[in-house]
Amino acid sequence: MIGKGAYLRELTALTMQMPSVAVGKELEGSSPPSVFIGSWNYPDVYAGPMVAPLHGDTSVMDRPESWIPESRTQEEIIGYRLNLIRGKHRVHAHDACNRFIEKLQEITLSASSLESEISFQSAPTGHSFSEEHTPFGPSAPVERFEIEAGRWDPDLEKVYYDTDLNAREAVIDLHKKSLPFSSIQKAFSTGVMGRGPARHLVPTRWSITACDTMIGDKLLSDVKKCPVIDSFRVHEFSSLNNNYAVILMPTGWQYEWSEAFLHVLADEEYVFSDHEGTKKKTEYSPLGGCYYSCKMAVLEALAREQKQAGAIVVREALQGYVPLGVFNVRENVRTSLKQTATEFEDIRSALVHISEKFTLPMERFIDEGELLRTMLRGRQSTLNDFLPAAR
Repeated sequence: MIGKGAYLRELTALTMQMPSVAVGKELEGSSPPSVFIGSWNYPDVYAGPMVAPLHGDTSVMDRPESWIPESRTQEEIIGYRLNLIRGKHRVHAHDACNRFIEKLQEITLSASSLESEISFQSAPTGHSFSEEHTPFGPSAPVERFEIEAGRWDPDLEKVYYDTDLNAREAVIDLHKKSLPFSSIQKAFSTGVMGRGPARHLVPTRWSITACDTMIGDKLLSDVKKCPVIDSFRVHEFSSLNNNYAVILMPTGWQYEWSEAFLHVLADEEYVFSDHEGTKKKTEYSPLGGCYYSCKMAVLEALAREQKQAGAIVVREALQGYVPLGVFNVRENVRTSLKQTATEFEDIRSALVHISEKFTLPMERFIDEGELLRTMLRGRQSTLNDFLPAAR
């Protein structure tokens, strides 16, 4: 079977045909605030601001935490993102005294959108879609870049000036203060936190998974001290051509993430799965950043309730799905866990319930999900158990 990475490359190649905003070599507009740090050829990377050809408050264009709760459509989200123009300039990730990097830091520290002026070496072209990061519009090398002075977010300003606080502690502290994940991640990416000499740029894609992991690890250490729930619970939510179901189990912490892609390109039906037991996963998941985004979202909800549970999360992406970045998983799972749970006495009953709403028969998730099979091993499951899933 094709791997998830190869499948998503094929899928994102199709989305590259979407039209993007046209812009010339000169641009005046507002940064949400937003930046992007590339990973190619690290530590010599292309970094730069992302600016909309609009004036005023453009924060919604780079605040993914608001999109699902506010029921933004896929078309609206893509419209926001393809109107963000990426400027890029070659810098060394550890060159903390670089004035261009300092401007990027000022953007991520800002509490509001910033008026910006950019001159490009050529007219920006193209756009980028990815399962890892949110899309953005055309890009081009920067010739000149200016931003207005802005007011800094007080919590970010505090960690910026605390050069004795390591980056992990800063990320965890900012999360406790309920700063939006996107603000924490952008600040981490541009090196505005950490012990003085160690500060450096972190590519956007890497920084997203790093922040999900640091927050998730801290939450897990807290959750493991909590009492275990006493029944099977299912939390469900659907949006942006995705269905999600979170099964919380009356066990100690264990976790599995399974995702299906159904007829997104043609007649394909792919299911990918990965899991971990009581011990932390040491190797990077083949499912990419969404594995860690989902894990963090589940642990966040358990920590809020002061409960411990095992978690199996299943997702199916249906026709019309477009890769929008791992925020899609994090925010949908967060929203799922805020929905009222349906309780069951056993996992079989939970799966039958989910099968009535999902397109893909549960047996496909069982085939790929090792933890799910383990939980079912106590009784013989047959096709008849999941006949309500037949379409």
